[in-house]
Amino acid sequence: MRILLIGGNGFIGRFVAAQLIQRRHAVMVFHRGTKPAPAGAEELRGNRNQLTTGAYELKRFTPDVVIDLTLSSAPQAEELMKIFRGAAQRLVMLSSMDVYRAIGIRHGTETGPLQELPLTEESELRRTLHPYPPENLQILRKTFAWVTDDYDKIPAERVVMNDRELPGTVLRLPMVYGPGDPLHRFYPVVKRISDKRCHIIFPEALAAWRSPRGYVENVAAAIALAATDERAARRIYNVCEQPSFSELEWARKISSAIQWNGEFVILPVEHTPPHLLRPGNAAQHWTASSARIRRELDYQEPVAIEDAIQRTINWEKENPPADAPFAQFDYPAEDAAVAAHKQGPNIVR
Repeated sequence: MRILLIGGNGFIGRFVAAQLIQRRHAVMVFHRGTKPAPAGAEELRGNRNQLTTGAYELKRFTPDVVIDLTLSSAPQAEELMKIFRGAAQRLVMLSSMDVYRAIGIRHGTETGPLQELPLTEESELRRTLHPYPPENLQILRKTFAWVTDDYDKIPAERVVMNDRELPGTVLRLPMVYGPGDPLHRFYPVVKRISDKRCHIIFPEALAAWRSPRGYVENVAAAIALAATDERAARRIYNVCEQPSFSELEWARKISSAIQWNGEFVILPVEHTPPHLLRPGNAAQHWTASSARIRRELDYQEPVAIEDAIQRTINWEKENPPADAPFAQFDYPAEDAAVAAHKQGPNIVR
């Protein structure tokens, strides 16, 4: 097959391209040109926000399938479908599990009862569009330059899935970790262990909170599978590991791989240092099901979770971030909090 990847040179896209090339598909990557294209791929450099400008060259590649990894809004989706309607056989859109109403309840942007779990493709979507305030979008854009001011995957999904001429496939992705993770999700735990900390603190609610995750190579395998399997046409799929682990369980898995002998300290919110607290309603978990893609497309993760964790740890150690927006460290405050509670029942190994 001939497969075009839009925004295909980033964290996830490079793994998608590599897997498709390994399977002997012809791949073109449309990207900004800030990094070399993956080996074996054709490339076209351009601006995702000016897609129509490069439409002639994109269609010259005559793709069978287009995978858009950076689709941010309904206007972008409308432009995309207009360009490739009649020029491609199918379009695959990468979406996010932030479309679900449970995410809005967790963030406090939606009211009402907690959502039923696990989240499936039929779970209720957010009622409030454009889920992130402008100041959050500015922070997000520092990491993901493709995010637009009108970012929202829900209306973009509707455009892609309701096109009568160009069949679409939507993949709702989880929190993706692995080598190259721009958010350095493992870094707060890996750094504390590398700094020889004896204790790592979790606020009570966050320790128990569960969310969907996926290792980048496994997520890429799901994308490549959905792009090359005709059964995925006009279908929406959650992509995530099963089961969903809590934040404390993830930290334990990381610490076990590093063979750390310290202790995790679980504190009530009122006794937790402020830099370790996260806003929102932690009673709303994001546990999700990926049963549909496993059942319909026979998806299985090619990389075992133990290997995925170890590869991610190794990368984090070798690539410490200059600025990790969600990682904050105040060791004196953490030591004081542990000292105040070290005789209590909140220390767990």
